[in-house]
Amino acid sequence: MTLLQSWVSSANSPETDFPLNNLPYGVFSTEGTDPRCGVAIGNMIFDCQAAQEEGFIEFDEGPVFDVPFWNELLELGPAAWAKLRARLTELLSAGAGDQDALSEMLTPLAEAEMHLPVLVAEYTDFYAGRHHATNVGTMFRGAENALPPNWLHIPIGYNGRASSVVVSGKDVRRPWGQLKPPQDSIPHFAPCRRFDFELEMGAIVGSNSDGPVSVSEADGMIFGYVILNDWSARDIQAWEYQPLGPFQAKATATTISPWIVTKAALEPFRCNTPTREFELLDHLKDQGPMLYDIDLKVRLITEDNHEATITETNYREMYYSSAQQLAHHSTSGCPMNAGDLLGSGTISGPERHQRGSLLELSWGGKEPLAIGEGGPTRSFIEDGDCIEISGSAKGEGYKIGFGLCTGRVLPALKDPYAR
Repeated sequence: MTLLQSWVSSANSPETDFPLNNLPYGVFSTEGTDPRCGVAIGNMIFDCQAAQEEGFIEFDEGPVFDVPFWNELLELGPAAWAKLRARLTELLSAGAGDQDALSEMLTPLAEAEMHLPVLVAEYTDFYAGRHHATNVGTMFRGAENALPPNWLHIPIGYNGRASSVVVSGKDVRRPWGQLKPPQDSIPHFAPCRRFDFELEMGAIVGSNSDGPVSVSEADGMIFGYVILNDWSARDIQAWEYQPLGPFQAKATATTISPWIVTKAALEPFRCNTPTREFELLDHLKDQGPMLYDIDLKVRLITEDNHEATITETNYREMYYSSAQQLAHHSTSGCPMNAGDLLGSGTISGPERHQRGSLLELSWGGKEPLAIGEGGPTRSFIEDGDCIEISGSAKGEGYKIGFGLCTGRVLPALKDPYAR
């Protein structure tokens, strides 16, 4: 597929994240206005609420954009998703009619404040990148025991906190927690000293289910994808994780990019999961290409403006796809809901510069990174540091981007119990 032409001229640049081929969904506001649903097109946002009020967008079910989140559309199902995408493509294509009226519904991206695009129903995070799991396992258990015995057979995950999911641009405060360094005989309560990011993708579930679903059915249930940063308190995690896994170490915040890139926009970029060491059981077997070719990049920017790209990798490095994660999640019969968020797990590649966390990049703090020429070094995130994640799938003369997923770390509260 090549670049589709739009009457919004900025959408026709090969450099924009948001060509007509993309049409990602977000929630925005401007000064003095309430949040509302919109679609990114070039350097503008097309106001879906206004378009529906003026009769340019219609649903048999009635108003969909009278609320500041996309859950109403999610719950209408895949036929409605396809209908809206086709209508938006028609309205924003070069040669579309009523361009004067439609142009009144555009807002410059630079003037918008972004909000969470969905009400997150539930949040589950996985541990499904083989390079990441091997690196972490090697650090803590040795190379011969790096992967747990179950890892190559099922997607490992844990249930996280939907309440702590935040949109890109929101500051993240360093957490307090119970710590026990190896040299201490008893634990103590203090601010996290080994705060980290994890580079992930997040899948937005768009359909409800009341029981187990196949991988193919799960793939059809996924509405779209966001970039996700799973902020992680490594020292809190080291003390708490046995025997039940992560808990407070992962509860501070999870940052997602403001735009949901639909699965439809990513279809040209599907690619296969890696060769399997063990054949997966029938309920998890690959059903054709299940991953996507999405380049990902992480930049660290210090408070005094030193900066460096510290990670460059690709979503195709994952061992399990989001559809396989969703299918496995449903095997117990637990309901899956529209608005559920599934974190892919940390995306790392085989080379050092492809590692998706500072834990790996600094090898547990033993190999600090230089942040820019003549800049400071980092083993873990310092107060004032900003983590900026970007990603895009590359087409012929265009790209499908997600916008930035950013968060700056604020100092821990001096007294977390002060009221």
